[in-house]
Amino acid sequence: MIPKALQHLKTINRHKRMVMEYCFRIGLYRQGLLHDLSKYSPAEFLVGAKYYQGTRSPNNAEREAVGVSTSWLHHKGRNKHHFEYWIDYSLETNQVIMGAPMPRKYVAEMAMDRISASRNYMGEAYTDQAPLQYYQRGAESMWFVHPQTKRDLEKILTILAEKGEEAMIRYVKYQYLKGN
Repeated sequence: MIPKALQHLKTINRHKRMVMEYCFRIGLYRQGLLHDLSKYSPAEFLVGAKYYQGTRSPNNAEREAVGVSTSWLHHKGRNKHHFEYWIDYSLETNQVIMGAPMPRKYVAEMAMDRISASRNYMGEAYTDQAPLQYYQRGAESMWFVHPQTKRDLEKILTILAEKGEEAMIRYVKYQYLKGN
């Protein structure tokens, strides 16, 4: 039997490679190379190996076991492609925290990350609708995400679901990242 640490490393490597390939296809070469490097740090890797299951993020298992995911807290604070990175105090009196708008290049990377995570964890069961369906299951609880960021991510994932991967890649590369 392969040790959980090695299985976790294989999962991270496979995910990172997929995101890198997607990022390269949309012209985000630097982001593709640097994507999720913090997952190799002891703060994230050791926890991920301990809670590795292969079918979902180890962060959820850690959260269930101890009430918080220290690995996730470390990760989201170092990776700008997560909307949680962009949470700030609000100047509005009726709201404590708010989401700042994410730059388009990070929204695009976030979409490629979500697609790759779905492919990684779902394997042969993956369809182009899966990333949108996963997003929609949690969308109501994401009240703190900036409205423009939500609209942008939803549009990218909807194009993937309705028109396929090549149409989504063309849209992100030639329209969305160009500001159109």
